[in-house]
Amino acid sequence: MKILVAMMSHETNTFSPVPTPLDRFGSGHNPAEGKRAYQGAAQGSSTMAGMLQVAEQVIERQGGEIVTPLLAGAPPSGPVDQEAYEYMVQRICEAAEGCDALLLDLHGAMVTERQDDGEGFLLNKLRDLYPGIPIGVGLDMHANLYPMMVENATVITGYQTYPHIDMFETGVRVATALFNSLEGRTTPTMVWGNAPMLPHVMRQGTGDFPNGELQERVRELEAESIAVSLFTGFPHADISNAGLSVVVVTDNDEQRACEIRDELLELAWSHREAFVYKLEPLAESVAHAIIAREEPGEGPIILLDHYDNTASGGTMDTTEVLREILLQGLEDVAVFGIHDPAAVQQMIAAGVGSEITIDLGARYHMQALQEQSTPLTVTGTVKLVSDGRFVVKGPMSTGARMNMGATVVLDTGNVQIIVISRHIEPFDLGCFYSLGIDPLEKTYLMLKSRIHYRATFLPIAKKVIECAGRGVCTSDYNQLNFRNVRRPIFPLDNINSDSFKEGFPVS
Repeated sequence: MKILVAMMSHETNTFSPVPTPLDRFGSGHNPAEGKRAYQGAAQGSSTMAGMLQVAEQVIERQGGEIVTPLLAGAPPSGPVDQEAYEYMVQRICEAAEGCDALLLDLHGAMVTERQDDGEGFLLNKLRDLYPGIPIGVGLDMHANLYPMMVENATVITGYQTYPHIDMFETGVRVATALFNSLEGRTTPTMVWGNAPMLPHVMRQGTGDFPNGELQERVRELEAESIAVSLFTGFPHADISNAGLSVVVVTDNDEQRACEIRDELLELAWSHREAFVYKLEPLAESVAHAIIAREEPGEGPIILLDHYDNTASGGTMDTTEVLREILLQGLEDVAVFGIHDPAAVQQMIAAGVGSEITIDLGARYHMQALQEQSTPLTVTGTVKLVSDGRFVVKGPMSTGARMNMGATVVLDTGNVQIIVISRHIEPFDLGCFYSLGIDPLEKTYLMLKSRIHYRATFLPIAKKVIECAGRGVCTSDYNQLNFRNVRRPIFPLDNINSDSFKEGFPVS
């Protein structure tokens, strides 16, 4: 048996000005291929790693080989460079020749310069080239499903946690389902549908209502099926099919699959108001942080700069929340982080121990927003210079090797600002510990994150205060100009129908 296992993953924020060339998929170089791809995936806890584990067990039983043409995962950003996309598609399609099964770790929200449905185009091309080949696909919970994805896959599974701590398990689920089908134990029957709703990302955490309850019901229903997935969708992609959707795979029972799909869509639709994020002015949020210092409890107070989360395509260089922290005089603060490679080089040139006055941030122009961020002038001491590398020890992406690029800690006295050269979200304590900062000892931590910080920071936090700063990950849809998403859609439109089918027909 010959099995292909590959990753091509990107969550595209169509409002983001951050470019997505090929080297973004490989941490500053081209993505790993062949043996390097195999070794890179096997060391981590990604969906591809879970797929590899099952594939290895199959090869051990039956003999054969595993081919890994590509390990390509890029941090969220703007539309994928078309040449980069076509290169990755070509690598996968060429390697699929002669294979008996394909396992693909995709995202589900990849938009390229020419395709709104990057994953669907890949799957359609594979199906054209190899009509009968079984294809198993693992997707992120923030997938925006299109018909081509479902029509050209054999089995689809998606994450059931946010923060995403079940990526490996998702790979195991889809690979197991695919090989059960190949070995004649099941006959996968897959249906899907979507509801006309764009849940705010800040209301999609599985520690919160309603997504926690929805995913619990997904797992209950999956116990009687092959696979059940509810995708909350990625709303910062201005494409027609952005939003919440469901995929159900049963063992040759289309009627039951449709019943499960409709139950979940109706349940999500009935809770649509709970998926709407409530805003608070920034100055009030930071003032609450000062009050929280006197409240009982242990651990740092987290100020969440969630409008500028790089893991949702944010530039990670807007300054409004940090500016307000300095204005209101908060003390003993550690900030992760500001993406500003030029400032990093200036501070490296100044040297450790040097005092420097520097303009930080606001390097990107956010065309999608009317109001822009502005550089923040700060004076501080260059406390530390690092290569920015560490290994994740927390529950999300355990074992992954992170690369922040050249990194500097700038100490203003009250605030330690981590300035980085490569985009990464602070979802692991290592982003502080690797730079000599103990996050448990700080009064405040400012994090440019939305939900993934919860994996390791929520358990240590005294309190979390969400701060509406500025950025292309805004939770205020009024700041964005949606031109392409299907309409009507909630909450952009006030749809009062009791059923999702009345608001927008099921696909």
